[in-house]
Amino acid sequence: MRRLVFLVPLALFLGLAGWFAAALFSGRDPRELPSALIDKPAPDFDLPSLAEGRLSSQSLRGQVTVVNFFASWCAPCRVEHPILLRMARQEKIRVIGIAYKDRPEDSRRFLAELGDPFLTTGIDRDGRTGIDFGLYGVPETYVIDKQGRIRKRIVGPVTPALLDRELLPLLRALERS
Repeated sequence: MRRLVFLVPLALFLGLAGWFAAALFSGRDPRELPSALIDKPAPDFDLPSLAEGRLSSQSLRGQVTVVNFFASWCAPCRVEHPILLRMARQEKIRVIGIAYKDRPEDSRRFLAELGDPFLTTGIDRDGRTGIDFGLYGVPETYVIDKQGRIRKRIVGPVTPALLDRELLPLLRALERS
């Protein structure tokens, strides 16, 4: 019986190793974070705009829209910014920005320095709209269909490969439907 006690740590190690191996080889993308909002209406919001007027969830209906949460203090937001400019200018995609927990003057300076890909930009100073979307952090991007439903969520910066491989085909399909 005493000999079996020495096998317990080995059995625990093998169990943990098997569990980690199963997770590693499952084929699931660890960067993909599930969202309970996929195929559900985008949360209701009403934000002041960086320019004049307001940005509300009502403006997301009727056209396929990409909503990008960003902040001037966010380094990955600077990395993805040229891709957002490409989306808006070359691909003619409707891109709306939401400045997350950022001062309006800092957001204006950020967009003036790097270029403004956004049709309009809302200011989410307290982060409430981000919370309603289930935001993990910035940057985070959502594809909204013509009916105002969230169809895709991208956590982290949009890359050229992601744009070409996943986003553009999805956006084109949603435009046709």
